[in-house]
Amino acid sequence: MIRLSNTVFIPSHEIAFSAIRAQGAGGQHVNKTSSAVQLRFDVRHSCLPVECKQRILNYPDQRISRQGVIVIKAQTHRSQEKNRQEATSRLESLLKKILMRQKPRKATKPSRSSVKKRLESKQQRGKLKNLRGRVGRFD
Repeated sequence: MIRLSNTVFIPSHEIAFSAIRAQGAGGQHVNKTSSAVQLRFDVRHSCLPVECKQRILNYPDQRISRQGVIVIKAQTHRSQEKNRQEATSRLESLLKKILMRQKPRKATKPSRSSVKKRLESKQQRGKLKNLRGRVGRFD
């Protein structure tokens, strides 16, 4: 079971795992064993609340298909069990990131004294740069 918050969780029977052959280098071991794991989670047929489903389905991520299935492939470890744990933790972090609500930003104004200091420093810098101009002839 994956717990996303105090009230939202995913039962383990809704997550499907399948063992597949890993890609890339690894020699004979990679060619013989199916140690990579593909995790599939169907969002539309899950027991998540409707609002959560909509947020997940509207999230722009290539791991979420048009049919509403999240597919995660884990193949970094040599053991199938470690790859299964990694895929589960990746699914959990993805869903927590999608379902986390950001606090609305409060608009703020700079204080009157900070504006005054900024303008004074700009004027002083301008005066300094003015002094760098051409020096006139003294006749």
